[in-house]
Amino acid sequence: MSDQSNSQPAVVVIGSKTDHPQEIELPAPVSRPERRLLLVDGHSLAFRAFFALSRAAEYGNGPAFVTDSGEHTEAVYGFLNTMTKMVREQKPTHLVVSFDLDGPTLRSQEYEEYKGGRDETPEAFHGQVPRIQAILEALGVPVVTKEGYEADDVLATLARRGADEDFEVLVFSGDRDAFQMVGEHVTVVYPGRTPSDLKLMDAAAIMEKYKVPPAHYPDLAALTGEQADNLPGVPGVGPGFAAKWIEAYGDVESVLANAAKITGKKGDALRENLELVRRNRKLNRLETGLDLELALEDAVLPTPDQEAVNALFDELDFGSGLRGRVFDAFSEEDAGPSAAASGLEAVQGVLTAEELSTWLDAGEGQETAVRPVRHDDDAPQPGGREVTELLLAREGSEGAPATAVLVDLVGADADLDGVLTAWLGEPSAPKVVVGLKDLWKSLALRGIDFQGAVDDVALSAYLIEPARRHYDLEPLLAQHLDIEVPELEESASVGKDGQLALDVADTGGEGPRTDPAVALREAELAIASLQLSSFLRSRLEADGQSALLAEMDLPLAKVLGQMELTGVAVDRGRIDTLIENLEGPIRQAWDAAQALVPREEGEPEVNLGSTKQLQTVLFDTLGLPPTKKIKTGYTTSAAALEELLTKVDLDSPGAQFLLALRRWRDTTKLKQIVQGLRAAIKDDDRIHTDYQQTVAATGRLSSTDPNLQNIPVRTEEGRRIRAAFVVGSDADGPFESLVTADYSQVEMRVMAHLSDDEGLIEAFRAGEDLHRYVGSKVFGVEPQEVTPEMRSKVKAMSYGLVYGLSSYGLSQQLNISVDEARTMMSDYFKRFGGVRDFLRGVVDEAREKGYTATIDGRRRYLPDLSSDNRQLRQAAERMALNAPIQGSAADIIKKAMIRVDRALKEQNLRSRVLMQVHDELVVEAAPGEVETISEILRTEMGGAIELSVPLEVNVGVGPDWNAAAH
Repeated sequence: MSDQSNSQPAVVVIGSKTDHPQEIELPAPVSRPERRLLLVDGHSLAFRAFFALSRAAEYGNGPAFVTDSGEHTEAVYGFLNTMTKMVREQKPTHLVVSFDLDGPTLRSQEYEEYKGGRDETPEAFHGQVPRIQAILEALGVPVVTKEGYEADDVLATLARRGADEDFEVLVFSGDRDAFQMVGEHVTVVYPGRTPSDLKLMDAAAIMEKYKVPPAHYPDLAALTGEQADNLPGVPGVGPGFAAKWIEAYGDVESVLANAAKITGKKGDALRENLELVRRNRKLNRLETGLDLELALEDAVLPTPDQEAVNALFDELDFGSGLRGRVFDAFSEEDAGPSAAASGLEAVQGVLTAEELSTWLDAGEGQETAVRPVRHDDDAPQPGGREVTELLLAREGSEGAPATAVLVDLVGADADLDGVLTAWLGEPSAPKVVVGLKDLWKSLALRGIDFQGAVDDVALSAYLIEPARRHYDLEPLLAQHLDIEVPELEESASVGKDGQLALDVADTGGEGPRTDPAVALREAELAIASLQLSSFLRSRLEADGQSALLAEMDLPLAKVLGQMELTGVAVDRGRIDTLIENLEGPIRQAWDAAQALVPREEGEPEVNLGSTKQLQTVLFDTLGLPPTKKIKTGYTTSAAALEELLTKVDLDSPGAQFLLALRRWRDTTKLKQIVQGLRAAIKDDDRIHTDYQQTVAATGRLSSTDPNLQNIPVRTEEGRRIRAAFVVGSDADGPFESLVTADYSQVEMRVMAHLSDDEGLIEAFRAGEDLHRYVGSKVFGVEPQEVTPEMRSKVKAMSYGLVYGLSSYGLSQQLNISVDEARTMMSDYFKRFGGVRDFLRGVVDEAREKGYTATIDGRRRYLPDLSSDNRQLRQAAERMALNAPIQGSAADIIKKAMIRVDRALKEQNLRSRVLMQVHDELVVEAAPGEVETISEILRTEMGGAIELSVPLEVNVGVGPDWNAAAH
């Protein structure tokens, strides 16, 4: 927990431009270890814990903490973890928690819109606060509430009482209004971006950050507004200006009394909003005199009812680690944090080959954690980042403690470098890592071929929880093993990237430069990763997913790493020309849209990028029918406006404006894509994208920095973008061509295989045009009589079924009636009963098992299939339909990449794989190798999996990506 205060009190002058300036001495916080009161805003902590530990909020990204019965526990776990951390570190003698109550408060009665802008409480959060309260009751922690008031009012009252009774008071609150409580006896514990990032905000810290004393923070908030409470401030006035006004004139009433003296637009804005500021100040004033049924002497830190707590923890599937931390924190003895008991006391800095060999030989055959120790000055390289120090750690055996060594890769002599390189490249030496792809790249940049990884903890955790948002080591340790590796003390700092900056020790130029304390913590994390790896791999074994890790995801990480280091050559001139050529269409679409909006002379143009202005133009000025209602009015999303186009006369000004707006949006988005590509070109004239293995819950790879998967495929502009990706060269000279290969209708082939539908299988085996064949069956005509319109409808329906498309959705997509769409789907299922039975069965099976699986056994868990919320349940049902098909297709291309890479190496070819985009691979072929590469792609991609229908691979060759299309 970081201390944000300054050691010396300061004197601040408030009202310097008035006749009665005040000198305010900022109070230094008292220390009362024998009388320390911790007050906790329960809802604030629970919400922050929930969102910190929750999986992504989008459909398909379910919760990270779910019991076997499907109950969400993110808020409960995070609340207890953070509260325990505060108890352990701050050692309060007294503890009280307060929660907001349902129902109106005095503030909401005063101002109906108070806190009205907040998003609806997530479904998964419901029910977790009562669980927290039940655990607090079992622990013996008093919970105090007051009808009509918020938790902050309760805490402000208790803080005032505590100060009067000479307590040192710590108030945990994520609401900045709590800063007004701060004084000599009261400090606010304010949460940062993570649950463990807690800042102690005393008077000096508030003054340093906001430039006003704590008592005047509500005045500042009244002027600037508070978004979280839906309290708008004076337009254009930020904290800096508000603080200057307070310094010059004093509190809000004094500022308002002197408003005439404030010049400029901000002064005008202030004078136009006097009552708004007064209302804000009235609403943000905390009550400190509530009548509460609690005496502080009754809030002594309790002794928990362990039996009752254990019973609740059993219901919530919480492990021994959290229990131990909770009971330790509430015990009379100072047990300290619960951490991995490795027994490690120090990390050995290796200086010689003999030292390293001795350490390696002592653990021969034992799994070793390999962990890069990063420094701010580690040089970035195209596609990767240099690593200068490497930490090796392993668990102890037969009662012996764990051991760890740290090797300086830069300072190592030839002998030491040789021993390390040989061991790192030894496939039979088992190694556990966190982030195999990035580590492989960092070592490859040093000429080391890293082999022998038996686990990447992030990849094995992804297989178990594919919908999790992040796979960082420490949250995984907390969740699965209830292990916490204690943070470093004040000596550790935070680097520019927000990560831990590793302190550098003075080694006299010999040996590793990492501070011993930092190295020890890194070693503890490495050892804990070994324990986590063992746990995760046992889960994978039980789930039948071990082969996915060993034979697909781990080998693929190296293939992706090589692709990222290689990059793809880009013609800067073509990119620049593209950007220039897009300016004209963007301007034309903008002018066309502006011409359709009536406005007075001198009135500014409509900002087409402003939702608020578009809402006014579309639904007020042009009188278009309203779209879906959202918090800020009516939605102007692309999908909503496309639907709106179907409801209006295409010759009307409103429709013409929508068409111009669509052209402007599409062309602007395209320009942004191209600008992103140009910005991503490195000094080697190549783009090095970052392929992510653990982002998509379906198992698909994603591409970032830049995203190569959002380049349009079928448009002319998209083809021009692809034409900028060209053949490049390496140290041995130029390459000859790009060779591209992709699967034809791979998802429909997977559908045929999984559904075992005789009709689909017959079409694929006969090599017929699938959609023409299906159209002939659905519409009852001969294949040659299927019109392009019929084929288009059937194609949309076939792919739509893969994604759980409903008859209504199909009608919207094809602009036909719901009845016609329903008839089409009914006729389809009559002809292809295997598809119907598969789609019905896959949802039922997923609901029974709780997950779906690909052909290779990759699981996707769908707890919302049993949700009481209809929208969540239906979304989960659509995912259940799609996951086995899309996930199997993703696995097929992954296996193909591994096979192609292996074939290139086995045949000692210079050609190399550059890109994977959707179902397509792009290879840079060396002179004389084009035909060989084409054959390898057909053979290895076509043989990636054995289905009941053949995999068809299309291959193209050309000097650029577009020319190589097929």
